[in-house]
Amino acid sequence: MDFRKAIEMIWDNRKYATNDPKTAISHLNEEVAESLKALLKGDIDTAKKELQDAMSCLFIAMKVLEVDPDKAVLDQVEQMTKKSNKIMVVKSDKVVIYVDGIVKGSWSVWGEEDIKEAEKLAKEFGCELVYEEVGNSIDV
Repeated sequence: MDFRKAIEMIWDNRKYATNDPKTAISHLNEEVAESLKALLKGDIDTAKKELQDAMSCLFIAMKVLEVDPDKAVLDQVEQMTKKSNKIMVVKSDKVVIYVDGIVKGSWSVWGEEDIKEAEKLAKEFGCELVYEEVGNSIDV
């Protein structure tokens, strides 16, 4: 089914009338919260129903906020497939994190334990690990 057609069908059959973005997002939030509560109780069927209700609320919110559904999907796919160039540089006295060439953070190195912790973080966040004083790099 076409997204635009689906949004129009949901819009035409909605149970509440609003043109207020805050109200639309609030309804969406309530349905997502209800789905989560049901899931936490182990009630999968109710969680699915509430999630479907949330989808309707999402479509209504998209209509109210004038979000182009095709563009939104394409933008999300692009954002999800876009890889950031993340590099963690271990220097003799500090660790510096670069994302796409921009410094995003740093901290002091006081000993071998700090370097081991940096190596764990690099692996966890998918950073290329570079040891400045040695001059070699390792993809983690």
